Amino acid sequence: MKSLLIQHIQSLAGIRRSDELLVKGVAMKHLPQEEDAFLLIENGRIHSFGKMEAAPERADEMIDATDKMVIPCWCDSHTHLVYAGSREAEFVGKINGLSYAEIAARGGGILNSALLLNQTDEAELYDSALQRLEEVKNFGTGAIEIKSGYGLTVEGELKMLRVIRKLKENSPLTIKATFLGAHAYPIEYKENRKGYRDLLIQQMLPAIAEEGLADFIDVFCEQGYFTVEDTEEILTAGAKYGLRPKVHVNQFNIIDGIEACVKHKALSVDHLELIAENDLIALKNSNTMPVALPGCSLFLRIPYTPARRIIDEGLPFALATDYNPGSAPSGNMNLVMSLACINMQMSPEEVINASTLNGAYAMGIEGELGSITIGKKANLILTQKIPSLAYLPYSFGSNLVERVILHG
Repeated sequence: MKSLLIQHIQSLAGIRRSDELLVKGVAMKHLPQEEDAFLLIENGRIHSFGKMEAAPERADEMIDATDKMVIPCWCDSHTHLVYAGSREAEFVGKINGLSYAEIAARGGGILNSALLLNQTDEAELYDSALQRLEEVKNFGTGAIEIKSGYGLTVEGELKMLRVIRKLKENSPLTIKATFLGAHAYPIEYKENRKGYRDLLIQQMLPAIAEEGLADFIDVFCEQGYFTVEDTEEILTAGAKYGLRPKVHVNQFNIIDGIEACVKHKALSVDHLELIAENDLIALKNSNTMPVALPGCSLFLRIPYTPARRIIDEGLPFALATDYNPGSAPSGNMNLVMSLACINMQMSPEEVINASTLNGAYAMGIEGELGSITIGKKANLILTQKIPSLAYLPYSFGSNLVERVILHG
C-alpha cells in the first residue's frame, strides 16, 4: 500500500500513548497537540508523526496542510442508521404540541418505523443506508455503531442486521452492529409482553448468533417500554451468546437501570438526560462509558445530559448522534459537538475527546481508532483552513471537514 505524508500541519491534535484507552474527568479538558507537524501513514496505519523539522523528505503521496488541522475521525457510537421512510408528520405533530409519548400512543414512533421497515425489502434498505453512511463520512465520521430495532419480528430484525453486515463488507467506515430487538413491544404483544421477550430470547438471539450478525445487545430500558427486570433478563440471555450490553437508559425517567447495566458489565449507557446520585456512584465503580445524545435533546426539546456533573465527578464521557428517523434525524457529529458546547457547557477539547477516543471506547475499538497513536488505523480528518480547533464547534452551521482519510 502507498505511503502518505501530511506535512506543515498547523495543529495535529488528539495525540495519545497506546495505553491511553479513554479520557475522564479533568483530563478531558486536555487535548495533546503538536504544532507545525507532519504525519506519515504506511500500510493504512499511522507510522510516525512529530515536528516538521523531523519529517521524511518524500512519500508516495504528499498533502500540504498549511493552516489546517488534523484530528482523528469521529467515532459515532450510537445510531439507528438503517431505517425505512421518514417521520416528518410526527415532527409536525411535535410542533403542534404532541409529546413523544402521545405520538407513540397513536401508533407513531418506533412502531411506525417498524411497520415501514417490514414493508421494505433488504436491497432498498441497504441502498438508503449506504447513502447515509456516505453523508456522515463527509461530516468526518470514520467509525459508527448501527442498531437494529425497527424490525420487532424475527424476520425484520434479521433483515436489518444482514443489511448492517453488508454495509460492513462494502463501506470504508469501521462499523459495529447492535441487536436492539428490545426497542419496543409490538402491537400484537401489547397484552403479552412476556411472549415477546420469549420470542426475542428463544428465536431472535439464536438466529442472530448462528449468522454472527451482532457485536452488542441493547435494550430500551424506560418506563412504558422495558423494565429493569426485563432488561436484566434480556442482557443475561445476550451474554450467553457473547453480546456485551450497550443500553438506552434514563432518557425520560430514572428507574434505577444504570446500576443494573453496570452489574451486567455494559460497555456503555446511553442517553442519561436524567441522572441520580446512585447512578454516578455505580458508574464510578465500573468500566462503563456514559454516552450523551444531544441531537435527540434538541429535536425532542427534552433536557440535555448533565455533562458537567458527570465529567466533574471524574467520569469519562462520550458523544454520539443517535441518528434515527424519529428523534434525531441527523448524523452530523459536528452539530452534536456544537450542541454539547452550547447547551452542556463542554469545552472544545472535551467534545473532541468525547467524539474520538471515548467514542471509540464505547464501541470497543479504542485499541484501533480514536487517537493519533503510532500503529493505529489512519482514520483522519483534515480540516479546512481554520484559526483554531475551537472554531469547529463555534461555527455550528458549517462543515469544515475538507478531507476524510480512512485506512490511510
